[in-house]
Amino acid sequence: MGRYGLLRDDAHGGGVGCLPLPIIAAETALAVIDAAIAAAAFVQLARIHRHNQQHGWTRQKIFHLMIGLCNTVFLAYFISTIIATCQRWVCWVHGCGFVLMASPQILLIASFLLLLSFWVDLCHQTNDEDEDDVRSHHEALLDKTKTKPGTRPTDTRRKCFSGIQLGSRQKIVILVLVLSFVVMLTFAILIWLGRGENPIDSSVLKKVYLDVFSVVVLVLGGALACYGALLFAKMSKVRSETVSTEKWKVASLAAVSLICFASSAILALVTNVPVLLYWYSTDADIINNAVILFLYYLIGSSVPSGFVLWVMRDMPQRPIVERPTQSRVVTLFRDRPPTTQDPQWRTAVTSSNKALKSSPI
Repeated sequence: MGRYGLLRDDAHGGGVGCLPLPIIAAETALAVIDAAIAAAAFVQLARIHRHNQQHGWTRQKIFHLMIGLCNTVFLAYFISTIIATCQRWVCWVHGCGFVLMASPQILLIASFLLLLSFWVDLCHQTNDEDEDDVRSHHEALLDKTKTKPGTRPTDTRRKCFSGIQLGSRQKIVILVLVLSFVVMLTFAILIWLGRGENPIDSSVLKKVYLDVFSVVVLVLGGALACYGALLFAKMSKVRSETVSTEKWKVASLAAVSLICFASSAILALVTNVPVLLYWYSTDADIINNAVILFLYYLIGSSVPSGFVLWVMRDMPQRPIVERPTQSRVVTLFRDRPPTTQDPQWRTAVTSSNKALKSSPI
């Protein structure tokens, strides 16, 4: 037993005493950071909703909601880890702690998969698609129908929750989210069964899950970097002050995602500390585990979440109320016929510029 005051777990996870002070300090710091990010996400979500209620659940609101939920669950996990270890909750080591650890990670990955799906839509958009299908960040994500003048507020709320329409790639993200939770719960059940006298080794299952999840995170970081670079190249061809601002947001978000996800994934694959937190024998191991644990969650979740909130901090524009005007008949006379252009070329240029001028964030 080291001077920090806790022996490591035995082979079946039976803890003795509370966590060492370095581990408690690391998890307390992470809990404070996640609480601040969650509070910022929900406050900004409320401000955006008050500012723009006509469009229902927009892309910007969805990201703020998912980031807020993700960091709220992380906060609950870090606080529960400290309490559960001191109180010696049997369920915590044998499955409950694993579920609470994996759930916010899945929500975070789903958030960035959703962002990737929008980038893929913009990069692979065909020229003959309708311009109305290109959505800006303040346009409706879950409902493509717009509120008509004179529509009652109750009709608007009904549209937000009925007749929900999603793109094909967004449906894939939802499917991946559901399957991820199913796989995670399956691992949790097997870990719970591994507490008894049987061939199932809970620690091996946790390592396998962490390795698979780390590979997924690594691939996601690479995909965001690739499509971010493609989208940046396409947006560089459009001359617009708005596009110039948005393209640097895309580039910075792609770079941060690649660096953070790659670093956290490699750290988890090399050390396995996130799932083997209690396995240490010396004071040096305790300090190393605390540092690695702090860096893993800070780089892998807190920094990407906070950066997304920073990029999406701008308030959406208020919708312009169109007033009916009296029509006037105007007759124009031309001395010569106008020069004709290929309608297919004109449609391609207009659709391409429309797509790139919409916010990809």
